[in-house]
Amino acid sequence: MLREFPNKMWKRRALDYLVKKIDSEGTATRTPGSGRPKSVRTDANIAVIGELICSQEDKPHSHQSPREIERQTGISRSSVRRIVRKDLALTQYKRFVGQQLNAECKLKRLQRSRQLLQRFPTDRSVRSVWFTDEKTFSVATPVNSQNDRLYAQTSRKRNVPAARLIRERQHFSPSIMVSVGVSCMGKTRVIFIEPGAKVNSDYNCQHVLGNGLLPDIRTRCQRYTWTLQQDGAPSHTAKTPWLTCGVKFIEPDMWPPNSPDLNPMDYAV
Repeated sequence: MLREFPNKMWKRRALDYLVKKIDSEGTATRTPGSGRPKSVRTDANIAVIGELICSQEDKPHSHQSPREIERQTGISRSSVRRIVRKDLALTQYKRFVGQQLNAECKLKRLQRSRQLLQRFPTDRSVRSVWFTDEKTFSVATPVNSQNDRLYAQTSRKRNVPAARLIRERQHFSPSIMVSVGVSCMGKTRVIFIEPGAKVNSDYNCQHVLGNGLLPDIRTRCQRYTWTLQQDGAPSHTAKTPWLTCGVKFIEPDMWPPNSPDLNPMDYAV
């Protein structure tokens, strides 16, 4: 067997033990009760960890992390993870953020989504929709506190100057708001909102749409028909007669509430 399987890196002593075990017991599996008895992965500890690691049905988000279970029970984190993986056969999945919806919002989303499917039944009709949105960009650079470290040639933190240890931040960080539109036909240029401007219905119609997005959309589409989409911002939902003149758009009462998953601007651009 050693000559037949040289890549296995087997040892003669291990093979002798394996053959002897098969001859005496008829199997190579480990017999119950053999070896050192379990002191941590007991049935009682498995039951306790099973209750703590999973959220209760009537109490969402009541689960505890392995570190919290270690502090509460005294069982090491490695043993907790081993019990979760081997004894409880649980698989860990990462949560993702979703919008909290009540029953009324769920019903409205269902009804309006069906209306949109009736209005845009094919992929070709959806390709003519121009999705628009605004975004505020802050000048302050995002900082990961776990990676924000300071290295100094001293063994005591009190010997480091305080100016080097403090990361200053502004109470109101400068920011800029932009607007843009995308579709399968192309994209518009980035429209910058004037700093300090009040983005109401008139400003949105004259500066954002009239002098910005709509000329670019018409240039891209030319003779093809298209539809404008806007979210439920107050400047978009105001009753402005100018919007109904020569612009085909999705009405505010037709767009589902709290639906960033329907707008590619919210999750992909």
